[in-house]
Amino acid sequence: MASGLFQMAPVRRGLGDNALLDETQRNTFRYFWDFAHPVSGLAYERTDFYHSRPDTAAIGGSGFGLMAILVGVERGFVTRAEAAGRVLKIVRFLINAPTYHGAFAHWINGATGATIPFSRKDDGADIVETSYLMMGLLCVRQYFHRDDAVEAEIRHWADILWGETEWSWFTQNNQAVLFWHWSPNHGWVLDHEIRGWNECLITYVLAASAPRYPAPPRVYHRGYAEARVFDNRRSYEGLELPLGPDWGGPLFFAHYTFMGLDPRGLSDQYADYWTQNVRHTQINRAWCMRNPLGFAGYGPNCWGLTATETDAGYRALSPTEDMGVISPTAAISSMPYTPDESLAALRCFYEEKGDRIWTDLGFVSSFSDARGWASPTHIAIDQGPIICMIENYRSGLLWELFMSCPEIKTGLALLGFTRAPRA
Repeated sequence: MASGLFQMAPVRRGLGDNALLDETQRNTFRYFWDFAHPVSGLAYERTDFYHSRPDTAAIGGSGFGLMAILVGVERGFVTRAEAAGRVLKIVRFLINAPTYHGAFAHWINGATGATIPFSRKDDGADIVETSYLMMGLLCVRQYFHRDDAVEAEIRHWADILWGETEWSWFTQNNQAVLFWHWSPNHGWVLDHEIRGWNECLITYVLAASAPRYPAPPRVYHRGYAEARVFDNRRSYEGLELPLGPDWGGPLFFAHYTFMGLDPRGLSDQYADYWTQNVRHTQINRAWCMRNPLGFAGYGPNCWGLTATETDAGYRALSPTEDMGVISPTAAISSMPYTPDESLAALRCFYEEKGDRIWTDLGFVSSFSDARGWASPTHIAIDQGPIICMIENYRSGLLWELFMSCPEIKTGLALLGFTRAPRA
């Protein structure tokens, strides 16, 4: 990788749709392959940390990176043997890294495995970031199914990491809700209950599915689903939104959980999750099209508000917190839900704005036409959904892998989820 970490990449205008999707996935894949930590193979938190906070690896972003590596094999960017070697390197590193009741910290040192505090008292377990890692580990376990030594060892370590995570511990003495953090030095002092609607549905699904230390279904129904901003049923831009805050919240709610959890035909007593994600995406786009705050650049092909880097720092952007900053991951990662609109946005970002925001590691985090600003960084949890949700749109690869896990089938049934048969 160049000393500047990334370089602006040439824009090849006029590509057909499939070629454009290939190009986007190929460059985005490089974030998790070429830019991976050289010792552990884990994903760096973001490119601008490389010099200022060296060795900072993101646990959730690394889970997304494991899934991205599988896409890389299927798209021919690397061989299966190369991918298996990299994944084995990662799981061997993780099995020796510190955990807290089986859960990882938000950040770890990619060279040593040591915990890097996310904040002063957040110096231990992060069960949500751990859930993104486990989603990735389950996908690689299902993918590397061959009877050879490398793939067998991948499955072995993935099963141990998954099985040793004590989801029940994060009910804090058997309360009817999961708690986000636990610290070996400060205990439960952050006291952050995980209540919905947000990006954490996958955490509850995994907690119910766990083979050794599951959390009982009541924590989902009484903790996640009994929340002030869970049920919505109000209309925005003429569309009824089943769940979530007013106007839907940041679009990553429709991405992180659903990189593995297949929303097609998936429902429970609270929502149909395909409808939820489609409506959320449509409302977000419609807000940007109407553009009530009058920001330059917004339009039918330039939309997407989510948590991202802004020129005022990292913000969770949405229609209720709109700063005039568009994040490519928001629209592109929504491609399964709004394929035509997301593909048009991708083409706009690539062909019309690519000279400012397209690099050899994919799109930068965000940009603002209103202020003539483009982010100088890439973020792992932006890059992962781009490559993986495009692949779910194209082939359903990661959805099929994750949903093939027998434990996930059991956990979903325990929580009361059903899946309608697909035509």
